[in-house]
Amino acid sequence: MSQKHFLQFRDFSADEFGYLFARTRVIKDRFKRYEKYHPLVDRTLVMIFEKASTRTRLSFEAGMQQLGGAAIYLTTRDSQLGRGEPVEDAAQVISRMCDIVMIRTFEQEIVERFAAHSRVPVVNGLTNEYHPCQILADIFTFIEHRGSIAGKTVAWIGDSNNVCNTWLQAAEVLGFNVHVSTPPGYEVEPERAGLFGTDHFEEFADPIDACRGADLVTTDVWTSMGFEAENDERRKAFADWCVDADMMRVARPDALFMHCLPAHRGEEVAAEVIDGPQSVVWDEAENRLHAQKALMEYLLLGRIEA
Repeated sequence: MSQKHFLQFRDFSADEFGYLFARTRVIKDRFKRYEKYHPLVDRTLVMIFEKASTRTRLSFEAGMQQLGGAAIYLTTRDSQLGRGEPVEDAAQVISRMCDIVMIRTFEQEIVERFAAHSRVPVVNGLTNEYHPCQILADIFTFIEHRGSIAGKTVAWIGDSNNVCNTWLQAAEVLGFNVHVSTPPGYEVEPERAGLFGTDHFEEFADPIDACRGADLVTTDVWTSMGFEAENDERRKAFADWCVDADMMRVARPDALFMHCLPAHRGEEVAAEVIDGPQSVVWDEAENRLHAQKALMEYLLLGRIEA
């Protein structure tokens, strides 16, 4: 297989995602049965963090070790990237010393530039624009609980951030619909979201209307990392965009609730929702581990038929 990167959701086809979801199920089942599976023995993952994280570091580091490989954690503070080394130079050096790289940073341009000069696959662990690994895990979680997401409706409530952008890309690739409701001034920017068209999403001024008939209701914090200076302003603007029981009531009776975490109960989601029977946030969080193992296996070994 020619070298591939996973920098935004549309980098893979629907067929590739179908394969990844199937592999995630197999890999998760092996994990649950305590079956040793080491296809990436002697392979090394380098994780570069400019933005801190709990779930991203743990899921990639534990995942690589569970596949038999090793993971090295770097931050820009303890590497030459934090001292002005060009991204292109860092990519040339780092990619000669490992087998795969995950980067969690600010601008999407950084991971694109790194990948353009890397000899090994590069994975976007999060940028300001996209969070493809999160949506990979989220869609697998939906499939686990409800089957195919094709033709279904996802309601996104809150900020049109990197997670929202990635849901919109995923809808185009996998053929489902996204209802987006944001406060005025925080609407979706199609060019920033990397959309080719608008056939799979619709915007709603009222979050209740966005949730009506939805198969999945999802949200994120009101203030994403890097936008802390806007926190007070956003609290006021987003006050009516808290996912509560009323929003879940107008969704389908079997609708799921997701949140990529960490969550602020009483802000973007009510405690009765995130801790309620429709919430699958803990399955969603665990599935980052399994989906990313399938992703790394695919990027390094191609398709595995066993």
